[in-house]
Amino acid sequence: MWLRSIVRRGLISAGRGTADGEDIVQEALLAMHLKRDTWDATQPLEPWLRAIARYKLIDYLRRHGFRDHVDIDDFANSPEAAVDADTSATIDSRQMLASLPERQRRIVEEISLEGRRAADVAARLGMSEGAVRVSLHRALKALAALYRRDRT
Repeated sequence: MWLRSIVRRGLISAGRGTADGEDIVQEALLAMHLKRDTWDATQPLEPWLRAIARYKLIDYLRRHGFRDHVDIDDFANSPEAAVDADTSATIDSRQMLASLPERQRRIVEEISLEGRRAADVAARLGMSEGAVRVSLHRALKALAALYRRDRT
């Protein structure tokens, strides 16, 4: 299955063993099933599936203490890449996060962006771990709705 090979290559390139590859594949398959309604039928399917697998691999590596470091001095003399992005079509993630209530915004930032565990965030905010997970889910759902609304 191509999904297993993607995960295996990702683990190897991160310098990790492939023993936990099947767990990552199962997480990716479950995520694909749960998020199947987010796929845009006008777009190719494989890039969407690969992105989900990639993010599940990244989540696994973060949970297990993997931190990638790239020395910026290695790129000091390289020419800048040309950017042809249509700035009117870009979405400002800071603006989207700012639209969330303060507590939800902090939860999204700490868990999704900083890679903290839900239990740690719950302790810091004086909430139960379950409440933090529910709040994260609601915040991500609101951000997804905002993203879809801004794209149309």
